[in-house]
Amino acid sequence: MSLLTTDALTGEDGGEGRRSKAAIAQPSAQRMSDSYQAVKALTCQQVIDQLEAQGVTAESLDQRTLRQEIEQVISSRSRRGQQALNSAERLLLIEDVEDEVVGLGPLAPLLRDPTVDDIIVNGASTIYAERAGLLERVETRFRDDTHLMHIIQRIVGPIGRRVDEATPFVDARLPDGSRVNIVIPPIALDGPLISIRKFRMQALSLEDCVASRLMSAAMAAYLSAAVRSRLNLVICGGTGSGKSTLLNVLSSCISNRERLVTIEDAAELQLRQDHVVRLETRPPNVDGNREVSSRDLLRNALRMRPDRIILGEVRGVEAVEMLQAMSTGHDGSMATLHGNSPRDALARLEMLLGFAGQQNDVRAVRRFVANSVHVIVNIQRLSNGSRRVVSVTEVTGVEGEAYTLNELFRFDEQPAMSGQGEFRTISPRPYHAARLRDYAPLTREAEPW
Repeated sequence: MSLLTTDALTGEDGGEGRRSKAAIAQPSAQRMSDSYQAVKALTCQQVIDQLEAQGVTAESLDQRTLRQEIEQVISSRSRRGQQALNSAERLLLIEDVEDEVVGLGPLAPLLRDPTVDDIIVNGASTIYAERAGLLERVETRFRDDTHLMHIIQRIVGPIGRRVDEATPFVDARLPDGSRVNIVIPPIALDGPLISIRKFRMQALSLEDCVASRLMSAAMAAYLSAAVRSRLNLVICGGTGSGKSTLLNVLSSCISNRERLVTIEDAAELQLRQDHVVRLETRPPNVDGNREVSSRDLLRNALRMRPDRIILGEVRGVEAVEMLQAMSTGHDGSMATLHGNSPRDALARLEMLLGFAGQQNDVRAVRRFVANSVHVIVNIQRLSNGSRRVVSVTEVTGVEGEAYTLNELFRFDEQPAMSGQGEFRTISPRPYHAARLRDYAPLTREAEPW
C-alpha cells in the first residue's frame, strides 16, 4: 500500500525515497488494514498535539480551519518521507482524521450516508449497515477495543449517561436524534457492541408512504381521518419494522392547535406541531436510585393539560396509565407496542396490565382495553427487507370473553415469504364511521406488484 512506510508506524524519518511498492488499495478496503489504522492514529495524535501547542481545541475550530491543520500535519509527514499518499488516499485520511478528532470515528461516514438506516457494531473489527432493509458488512473498522470504547464514551458523555462494568448496557441518543444501544464487557463476551437506529432527517408524509408502498391510498385516507377524529391508535410490529417511523407519519395529521406531550426512552419523534412537550425517561444511577420511568412521566403528563399523549413504546406497567389516559379525556393518543398481529398486541397489553397488578377477571380487563384502544395498525418488515402496513383493524368491543375486531385493510403477501403481494379492503364500513371527519372511503383496490 502506498500509504505507508515502515517508519510511519514509529514516527521516525527513514529518509527520502522510501516508499511501499504494494498496489494501492481501494479506500473502503484500505480502512480495514492495521497499517492504515496505525497511520490514522499517529496523525490524529500529531494534530491534537499541534492544536494544544497553539492553545486551541479541535471543537473550537470551524471545519475549514480544522481541515487546514490536518493537511499541514499530513504534508509535513509526506515531506519527511514518512508516508506517501496519492490524492484519493490523502482525501480519505483527512476525512477520517477529522472524524476521529471531532466526530464518532468510523461511524461518522455511515451516519452521513442517507441510504443507511441502521448501524451495527459487533466488536472493533466488524461493522454492519442496513440499507433498504438488508444488512451488509461494511469495510471499515475500529483500531481496537480501546478505540471503540473511546467512541462509546464520546456518545454517552454529552447526555449524562454512563457505561462501565457496573452499568454494562445503556440506551442513548446522538445529537441528530439517532437512537443508540450500547453493551460492553463483561456482558458482551466478544467486545463492545453498538446498535444505532438512525434518525430520518426529512420526515415522511402519508403521500411518501403511499408512493413507497408502505401502505395503500385507502389505508392512508382512513388513518388520516382516524387521527384527525381523535381515535386512539396503537401501532404494533416487530423490532425494526418501522413502528416509530409510522408514528411520526401519523402524528403529522394532528392539528397545530393541540398541546401534545411525548414520552420516550430516547427522544426520536419528529412532531411538527408548535405546541409539543418532550419528556424522556432516565435510567437509575450506579446505586439504583433516581430512575424516572415511563410510568412516572405518564402520571406527571396527565397534570400538564395535554390534548394528546404520545408514548414512544409501551413495554411495562405504564400500560395502565396509558390506557387510563386514552379512556378518560385524552382521545387521539397514540403509542407503539411489540406484537406480530392485532390480537398479539391486545394479548401483550393484557400481560402488561397483569404485571402492574391488575388482576381483575378477564372480561373486565378486556372491556377496559377495548374501551381505550380504537384502532390497531400492524406494520411488518417482510422477507425481502421491505416494510408494509399489513393490517388496519378496529377494536369494536368484547363479546363473552373475546375481543370483537373489524379488520378494514390487509396486505396479502403472495406467494408466501416473497415480499410481494397486494393491499385489500376487507371491510368497507368502519365501526367508528360516526366519529370520522371528512372520511371518503376509497373503493379502488391497489394494484398488485
